[in-house]
Amino acid sequence: MSTRRSYLKSLAGASLAVPASGQTLKNGAQANIGFKADVMPARSECGIGALMPWADSLWAVTYNSHKIGTGYGLGLYRINESLESERVHVHNGTHANRLIHRESNQCFIGPYVIDAKGNWKHIPEMDKYRLTSTMRHLTDAANRVYYQCMEGEFLEMDVNDLKPRVITDLVKEMKIASRPHFKGGYTAQGRVVVANNGFYQFGEDQAGLFEYDGKRWNKLSGKPHMDVAARQDLGSVLFATGWDEASVLFWALVNGTWQRYRLPKATHAMSQAWQTEWMRIREVETEHYLMDIQGMFYELQPMAFDGRIWGVKPICQHLRIIPDYCAFRGLFAVGGNQTTPNRDNNALSGQPQSGLWLGKTDDLWSWGKPQGWGGPWWKAEVKKGQPSDPFLLTGFERKMLHVNTDRAGSFDIEIDFMGNGTWHRYERLAVPSEGYAKHVFPDAFSAHWVRLTPLVDCRSTATFFFV
Repeated sequence: MSTRRSYLKSLAGASLAVPASGQTLKNGAQANIGFKADVMPARSECGIGALMPWADSLWAVTYNSHKIGTGYGLGLYRINESLESERVHVHNGTHANRLIHRESNQCFIGPYVIDAKGNWKHIPEMDKYRLTSTMRHLTDAANRVYYQCMEGEFLEMDVNDLKPRVITDLVKEMKIASRPHFKGGYTAQGRVVVANNGFYQFGEDQAGLFEYDGKRWNKLSGKPHMDVAARQDLGSVLFATGWDEASVLFWALVNGTWQRYRLPKATHAMSQAWQTEWMRIREVETEHYLMDIQGMFYELQPMAFDGRIWGVKPICQHLRIIPDYCAFRGLFAVGGNQTTPNRDNNALSGQPQSGLWLGKTDDLWSWGKPQGWGGPWWKAEVKKGQPSDPFLLTGFERKMLHVNTDRAGSFDIEIDFMGNGTWHRYERLAVPSEGYAKHVFPDAFSAHWVRLTPLVDCRSTATFFFV
């Protein structure tokens, strides 16, 4: 285990980890930078909502658990090249958005704009919103940007006069009946896609993934979705993550068409909307992605080959709440949300605080062994001859399938070992009248994807367990 080095210095509302000026971390060493929020007049959260390297610094915004008035001492932080941290402004809101606007050479993070020299401005009109994503504009990308807000407000803002205006309210536009909890958003392939993870108990269908072509909104899914990301080149494949009762949802927009896949969950500790905290898709090494969803990190190839998504591979499982992560000075910077009193509901926490962990990308492979569970169906009505979504089958040591049905029948277990949509029958699994059957895969057996094709109409649950 690497030796962890921590340097603490009190600030008004901040603490910092400071290697000596110009000193680099020794090989294998790690550094921590701590942030805290105020004890009075209300205790909430101090999650690190967004990180962005820009203008010779790493910028961070911290967030509380709800709107202004529920937590105090949050702010905008600048971390310099010597890893010295300074809180430069207090905002007391909930923000997790960031975007580099290349035409104006400005960074938009939280309710702030930062120019290429590191000069920042606060946008006070944004204080009444909880900003969750900032995106490129569809029709005037040089002069305007979009903002998605947690309660469903969708804004645009001129990057010159910094005056935001509401375009629509997605709660009303999409007729969302439950509590909204919007998260990630991105612009690619001529559309904006935004995610709502407002999911509070199994069976709900009032969260969603939505796309906008500049004229109208379209609902893609009612289940909780978390992040949306793409590159502006290399085919601009747009990825979206989420989950339902059965497993993790992993969608990819390739050449204008959505492809749907499924991945295992490493934990159920992140299934409810409040427990999730901005699980992200980020480019952390040049043209290489990492994806964090439901307690598991994955490698992710940002391009499509042969019209398909290849190279999805689990790295590790974890219980750390990671609202954002990025690269800075050759280090892997991981934001957190470690200690949350939240109106003193946590009896063992007296002050909101979180840490920024700095190590190497390769350190992730020393975290928890990839393990998890999930499948294509959870009490689902399935149709004869209609295949399930592809489910990830690679990167796990041992694998087992459980199938439950309301009637006797058989299922073809099919594999795509090439990853390009070429399917082969691997096994036929017969479920007796008792309604349960299992299959244990040989140790180290693997393929890119597996799917199930029912040979009878039935109600079924199918779950893989990976250890």
